[in-house]
Parts: sequence; C-alpha cells; structure tokens
Amino acid sequence: MMSDLLQLKNISMHFGAVSALEGVSFSVRGGEVVALLGDNGAGKSTLIKIISGGLKPAAGQLFFDGAERHFQSPHDAKLMGIETVYQDLSVCMNVDVVANFFMGRELTKSLFGIPVLREAEMKAITESVLRAGGTRIPSVKVNAEHLSGGQRQAIELNRFVHWGGKLVVLDEPFAALGVEQVRRGLETIAHVRDQGIAVIIVTHNMTHAFDIADRIVVMHQGRVAGDVQTSETTHEEVIRMITGDAARRPAS
Repeated sequence: MMSDLLQLKNISMHFGAVSALEGVSFSVRGGEVVALLGDNGAGKSTLIKIISGGLKPAAGQLFFDGAERHFQSPHDAKLMGIETVYQDLSVCMNVDVVANFFMGRELTKSLFGIPVLREAEMKAITESVLRAGGTRIPSVKVNAEHLSGGQRQAIELNRFVHWGGKLVVLDEPFAALGVEQVRRGLETIAHVRDQGIAVIIVTHNMTHAFDIADRIVVMHQGRVAGDVQTSETTHEEVIRMITGDAARRPAS
C-alpha cells in the first residue's frame, strides 16, 4: 500500500434545511480499493460529487496528492487525476474503440499542412493497452454500440489508467451487467489497483464489495457509520452499519 492519496476531513454539505453530509472523514491510499456502501439517501452520491468536483462542500477539507484542493468543476478534478465513471458511462456509441480510447487526445501528423490521424499507431496502442489490461474485444475497430456493458466499462478503465489517472470513482459499475461481465469487471478493477491506482467503488451489492475491496466505508444518514478492513468484518456487521443498528448496539 502507498500513502494516503485522498483525505476527507469533516466534510459537510447542506441543501437548505436538509443535511446531506455531516463531518465525513476518511482516506484512500494509492493502490487501494475502497467500497462505499450505504442505503439510498445515505449521502454517497453527494460525497462522490464533492470528490469529483461537481459540488463544493459547505465545510471541511479535501486533500489530494499531498495538498488541499478546492475543485471548481469536474474538469479541475480530472486535471488532478480523478475520474468518475457513472452507470451510463461516457463511451460514444457511434464510433469505434480506438476513437473512444483517444477521444480528445488524438494523435496526428501534418500532411501538406493538414492534420491527419495517425490511425495505425492509435490502433496499435489501443490493442496493446487493452491486452495488457486483460480486456478481450474482437476488434478495436468495432463501434462501441456493438460491445457489452462490461467491455465498454473496461475501455473507460483502461483509458483512465493509460492517461495517468490516480483515483477512479466507480458509481454502481455492475448494476446492469451479467454474471460473466461482473467477473471480468472485478478482474479489471484488480488490474487497475495493481497499477497503484486508487479505486472508490460505490455499490449496493455487498458481495461485490467483499470480493474486491480492501476496505469498506459505510454511510448512514450523512455520516460515516463504519470504516473497516474487509478481511476484519462480516456481512452481518456491515448490514448493521448500513441500517444504523451498529450505532445503537451497546458495546460488549
């Protein structure tokens, strides 16, 4: 494990009279997968929007890569190496895998003063990166609309790794995937972790959390109800944290 990459200290957020987050503190290290669990309305979505630059907290501090950060937008967070992958993904369906992989970063050469895509080089790089990441796609020249949800997700993750990302937040990444696609998705996340990249996975599926996460952070009513090593807890204990029973149970 590396040192802390992300640190949240006493993060609070209010929407009018509604308190969405109250004094949330936890950290994520490089090369660590942290599962963020909690019931609907627990504050998970608000928290990941703050991490990804979509919202500014009302109070508290966010440290990333050794310094306090004040993200003004998701673009600011991306520039620092934070990427959020939502359920609907950001893959463009009507272009091929290579175009998706290099979107916004196309390689070009000048031909009589006219920029021309270096298509063969881009294709070779895409194939190499996907192969190294264990992603199997019949052809990188096929449009994304013909790929499975798991394959599209793998493109996003491998693209993120290749372009120097440091922290990826996955919002319900397996919600619409089948059993085999989930298995491959978990393998891809493990590969991302092996590159020293931090991962926060927001999920309602406790089995997936126990399968892949090094730590589990549980949210309940806008607060951190638990922050435990996966190997040192149980499904039953996490359920008690999610429902709030753990806080109400007397200490033994």
